[in-house]
Amino acid sequence: MIRVGVGSPRQTQIPVMELPRYGAERLSGIRCIATQLKLEKPDNADLTAMALQRLDALVMLTLTGSGFQRKGGGDTGYIREIYLAHLVPDESERWFVSEPIDLNTLELEDFVDLTESLEEEFRRLFIAQQVDTSHDRVLLVGLQIERVSTRRFKSGLDEIVRLVETAGGEVLETLQQKRAKPHPQTVLGAGKIDEVALEAQTLGASLVVFDRDLSPGQVRNLEQRIGIRVVDRTELILDIFAQRARTGEGKLQVELAQLEYQLPKLTGRGQAMSRLGGGIGTRGPGETKLETERRAIQKRITRLQREVNQLQAHRARLRQNRQHHEVPSVAVVGYTNAGKSTLLNTLTNADIYAADQLFATLDPTTKRLSVVDPETHEKRSMVLTDTVGFIQDLPSALMDAFRATLEEVTEADALLHVVDLSHDCWQDHIRSVMGILKQMPTTPGPILLVFNKLDAVDSDTLALAQDEYPQALFISASQKLGLETLRQRLVQLVDYAVAG
Repeated sequence: MIRVGVGSPRQTQIPVMELPRYGAERLSGIRCIATQLKLEKPDNADLTAMALQRLDALVMLTLTGSGFQRKGGGDTGYIREIYLAHLVPDESERWFVSEPIDLNTLELEDFVDLTESLEEEFRRLFIAQQVDTSHDRVLLVGLQIERVSTRRFKSGLDEIVRLVETAGGEVLETLQQKRAKPHPQTVLGAGKIDEVALEAQTLGASLVVFDRDLSPGQVRNLEQRIGIRVVDRTELILDIFAQRARTGEGKLQVELAQLEYQLPKLTGRGQAMSRLGGGIGTRGPGETKLETERRAIQKRITRLQREVNQLQAHRARLRQNRQHHEVPSVAVVGYTNAGKSTLLNTLTNADIYAADQLFATLDPTTKRLSVVDPETHEKRSMVLTDTVGFIQDLPSALMDAFRATLEEVTEADALLHVVDLSHDCWQDHIRSVMGILKQMPTTPGPILLVFNKLDAVDSDTLALAQDEYPQALFISASQKLGLETLRQRLVQLVDYAVAG
C-alpha cells in the first residue's frame, strides 16, 4: 500500500510526475482498490481516472454498509460484489469491466501476468503508431465562445487543420466545446480536459493543438492534465514560418518573432522556475536561471531588431532607386493561399515557389512587369512585389518582426488585393486583409481588387461577388483567364496612383 485517498478515484488520482512509470506503451505500476456502498459498476468518471493514470487495474469493492466490530474496535463491512477493471489496447473499447465476482475469484487473478500481457499489447500498438515519426500526430481542440458564429468557428477550425498539415502534422481527430468564455486556468471545462487526455492517449497523439492563443499558465496547466505537449495557434504559425523562411532576411525575422513570443512565456515554465516573486522562500536558483535566460533572449532580440532596422534601411534604398528611375511599384497582397505567387509567376514568367499550402511564400520577391499600352502602344514598366500572406488575427509578434516586409505594402504606389473566390469564407478574408492594412503606420495607395480561382467557383458565388464588388476583376491565374484585362487595369491603376 503506497497511498490512501478519501474520495472517488478521480478526486484522488495520483499526479503524473508521482507515478512509478509513465509512457504511452507502459502501465503505471499502480493497482487501485476502491470501495463504494452503491450497488453498481464503476462509473465513467472512475474509469476515465483509471485510463488517465494508466493504472494496472482498478478493483471496486461494493460494501454492504453493515458488518461487525473487530476485536480492539473498528467496523468491518461485508463485501457484496467486486468489479475488476483494466485498460485494453483497443481504440473502440478502451477498458474492460468484469461482471460481479467474489473474493475467491479475485484472489485467483494473476495481476503480474495480466499486467505483462497488457503491456506487450500496448507496446505493439505503440510501435505501430510510431512507424512514421517524421510528423506529429495531432489532436485538435476548438473552443467556440458566445460572440463567435458557428460559421466563423468552423472556418477557423478548417484553417487550423490546414496549418497543422502545412507544418507537417497529421490531424487525428478534432474535439470541440461551447462555453460562454474560456476558463481562465485551463480554457476548457474539467470534463472536456479529461476527454481530451483520454482521446490523446487512445489515439496515440504526440501533440495537442488549440485553435486560439494560450497564456503560459494555461499551457502549463493543460500539459499537466493531458500529459503531452500543448501548442497554441501563434506557436503553430511561427513553426510554419520557421520552416518556410528561405533567405537570410526571412530567417532573421522569424527568429525575432519566435523570441518575442517566447520571452513572456518563460515565467513559470518547469519546476526549476516555479518559485518566483518576492519575500521568504521565493529567492533561489529558479529565479536566477529565469533571469539569466530572459537576459540572454533580450540581448538577442535587441541585436536582431538592429539587423531588421538595417534591413529596412536597405529596402528603403532599393525603393528610392526604383523611384529615382520612376518605376511605379505594386504590392500584391491577400489572404494566405489566395494564389498571389501563382499570379506573379504567370504575369512575369518568374519561378517563385507556389503550392496549395498556407504561407507557401514568406520572403518578399520583386519582379518587373512590362505591359504595352493599348492607346499609345508604348511599353510600360512596373514592379510587382509578392508579400507574405495575411491571416485572420495575425499574431502581433509577426506584425512587429515582419515590419520590413510589410513596409513594401505601405511604400508601394498601389496594391493588388488577390482574393480566393472559391473559399467559403472569402468575404471574411477580405475583411481580415483590410483590417490588417488599416493597422499599417501609413495609409497604403489605391487598391485593385482581383478575385482569383474563377475556374473553381459556382455561378451563385460569382453573381454575389459581382454584385458586391462591381469594380473588381475576375481571373484564374492557373488557367490564365482574364490576365490581359488585368495587365491593362494595372497600367490604369499605377497611372492613377502616380497622378494622385
